[in-house]
Amino acid sequence: MQYREATRTDAGRIAALHAESWRASYRGAASDEFLDGGVFEDRERVWDERMSSPPSNQFVVVAEESPKLAGFACAYGDEDPIRGTYLDNLHVLGEWQGTGVGRGLMARVVAWCVDRYPDSGLYLLVLEQNERARRFYERLGATDAESTTWLPPGGGIAPSRIYTWTKDEVADLASLLGTS
Repeated sequence: MQYREATRTDAGRIAALHAESWRASYRGAASDEFLDGGVFEDRERVWDERMSSPPSNQFVVVAEESPKLAGFACAYGDEDPIRGTYLDNLHVLGEWQGTGVGRGLMARVVAWCVDRYPDSGLYLLVLEQNERARRFYERLGATDAESTTWLPPGGGIAPSRIYTWTKDEVADLASLLGTS
């Protein structure tokens, strides 16, 4: 598996993987109409914008087994004054789940956080129904900090959880993942 920082030319492949991941994991949270139709166009628009005009605190990493994209992660450094860096996305195609790809993506995000935002914690939002993802982050030492609700594009209401690591826990996570 090869990991590298994403470039503008990756936007379409990231969007397709993102849409497919939502279709597989977000049933019951987002509307079926959206997941069966508009999700692809929505994600294409989002990723075209993100990769065309990225904010200075954006980091996107991809995992690929040439020529196939297996997963990606996107983070925004020091996005929240209290929680720190926001891990907005970490998605791995079903066939690659459980193979270490998610852990590899997480290792790159954490290394970037420690390098660029050493005084920042890390946080993310996970759908309550996505138990596999919740277990993944819990195994990496994340704290299930609070409940929230996500309003997905296309309609729906998705009960969610906010998972966090303090800045000291991010440093511990870097050691656990072998990035320090």
